[in-house]
Amino acid sequence: MASQVLVALALSLVGGFSTSLGALLVILSGAPNLKMLGLLQGFAAGLMLSISFLDLAHNAINSIGFLKGNLWFFAGVIFFAFVAHFIPEPALGSISDTKRKKDKDEGGKDIMKKHRREVLFSGIITAIGISLHNFPEGMAVFLGSIKGLRVGLNLALAIALHNIPEGVAVALPVYFATQSKWQAFKLATLSGFAEPLGVIIVAYLFPSSLSPEILEGLLGAVGGVMAFLTLHEMLPLAFDYAGQKQAVKVVFLGMACMSASLYFLEISLPEDLSL
Repeated sequence: MASQVLVALALSLVGGFSTSLGALLVILSGAPNLKMLGLLQGFAAGLMLSISFLDLAHNAINSIGFLKGNLWFFAGVIFFAFVAHFIPEPALGSISDTKRKKDKDEGGKDIMKKHRREVLFSGIITAIGISLHNFPEGMAVFLGSIKGLRVGLNLALAIALHNIPEGVAVALPVYFATQSKWQAFKLATLSGFAEPLGVIIVAYLFPSSLSPEILEGLLGAVGGVMAFLTLHEMLPLAFDYAGQKQAVKVVFLGMACMSASLYFLEISLPEDLSL
């Protein structure tokens, strides 16, 4: 068992560090202007919506039933709506902001600072959602590795390709908001560490007592959290920066890319193992 855990850890690191590759793509391309940021935010929103509805919520409904799956999903929505209500977000406007607009330079700086705070908040929550999504992928790598090295390796490579756009989704808003390559790379990499963490937890803490129904329900709730985040935070930013028509187009492009990624990941799994 110890050797299997080590192999699974190594394979999960391949998938986990692919989020770092996605972050490198963002860093090397440079911080975008506001319009480009809006397009990329829309693309990332499409990735998130696809994960939320077509992966997490879909699997929860198929596994534990329509009613329970929906209850878990909307529990996640309500939970994060409650959290977002109490998390202070940058206010869109105030009397002092209106006064500052008389001075173009100062007003422009204040608006940009507000944009950066909004985008940073979105990036941090995205990283948390991606981390929770990556966690069961580590479990799947461990279970696949038990079946055999070939199965585990194929699964790890498929997950690695699948995680590159997730690294982009995490690093992009952080890099724009902080202008720090290191912060963007670090947060994307940390979100990828959820995969080896999943291996460790499933191998040592509850290898035989993990309830599949509870796990699927929790993942459905994560889908609800990510859906609320996307619709409440990411899409409004995309609309503001890139315009509604252009943002909608890249949202569906992001959904298509993630759906294709999920499909190729699914066909790489053995029949009795799924994410």
